[in-house]
Amino acid sequence: MNTYNFDKIINRKGTGAVKVDALKTVFGDANLIPLWVADMDFETPQFITDALKERLNHSLYGYTLEPENYWPTVIDWIKDHHGWEVQPKWITYIPGIVKGIGMVINAFLKEDEKAIIQPPVYHPFRLTTLANKREVVYNPLHLNDDGSYSMDFENLEQVIDDKCKLLILSNPHNPAGIVWDRESLIRLAEICHRNRIIVISDEIHCDMALWDNTHIPFATVSNEAADCSITFGSPSKTFNIAGIVSSYAIVPNKSIRDHFFDWLAANELNEPHLFAPIATIAAFKQGEEWRKAMLAYVQDNIDFVIDYCAKYLPQIKPLRPQASFLVWLDCRELHLSQPQLVDLFVGKAHLALNDGEIFGVEGVGYMRLNVGCPRATLQQALDQLHDAISE
Repeated sequence: MNTYNFDKIINRKGTGAVKVDALKTVFGDANLIPLWVADMDFETPQFITDALKERLNHSLYGYTLEPENYWPTVIDWIKDHHGWEVQPKWITYIPGIVKGIGMVINAFLKEDEKAIIQPPVYHPFRLTTLANKREVVYNPLHLNDDGSYSMDFENLEQVIDDKCKLLILSNPHNPAGIVWDRESLIRLAEICHRNRIIVISDEIHCDMALWDNTHIPFATVSNEAADCSITFGSPSKTFNIAGIVSSYAIVPNKSIRDHFFDWLAANELNEPHLFAPIATIAAFKQGEEWRKAMLAYVQDNIDFVIDYCAKYLPQIKPLRPQASFLVWLDCRELHLSQPQLVDLFVGKAHLALNDGEIFGVEGVGYMRLNVGCPRATLQQALDQLHDAISE
């Protein structure tokens, strides 16, 4: 069994990493501890780097075919980890999940038609829809007494009209880290199928379920779900290769699939670049041991944050995520306005976190913390936050 060093500090400055090199532009301070952009500060696994190096040693980078084992490898991974038997004709490459959302909007929605989102939720769902000049309809999650969330189906039925043609689902949910239960997904599918609404299920965090939680692919919960869904996935979050765009779409319904895949093919958007299949095959063929070790480290980081806040920062209530390395911090007991809260983290504690309000008005009073980093970094960040609050 290999030993992986997730405590290693990696200097990312000067590499073009958004998480580090955009700090000055986004936050006005290049010297913050970066705990915002959703990639991890762990080294990309060596087996992926080795696979890329092997290809780079053949110094001719012309047009390339998809490797024969590309899609069989992805399909086997999905079956082994999620019990979903994806047919080869259902799957295609897409050049990024946010880009894929924009493509679905342009392929399926007329200019007067609408997309539904469930805030607080990953902000590109809203921004991409609005930038493509389609209306966003809001179906906010219900905030439960214990700080967790559930879907509000009564509100969903109320906000749907005949112009609503798309719902963008975060599964697992970002920023709250929810692994949606089967009953919720079945009910969502029934409502959307009945109203002829396509569901994009963004499942990029699907391989990062924590502790005893199990991810359920939306398309598997019912015939209705399979019939109305477009599922997006990628190895990028799990194996820390977001810069190697390696996303895919899975569409069981033939009518939806033909329309979308033909649209992609017409614009040559279904053709992976040279390195995407190489990194994907390496990740899914060799990555299980590393994935489990990484998740165990992330779980310990989450426990560390929860314990630290309970002991030293009781005004901040972290919501324990069921998936991923993102922790949703409930800071409402600090009784600060959102600008004051952001200034506390950025201006006083010198930390770069995501402002909860970007995920919707439901995120006011919250911040999103990325714990995909060495424990020492997390310790320093929380100590700085403690000092800032004490002052």
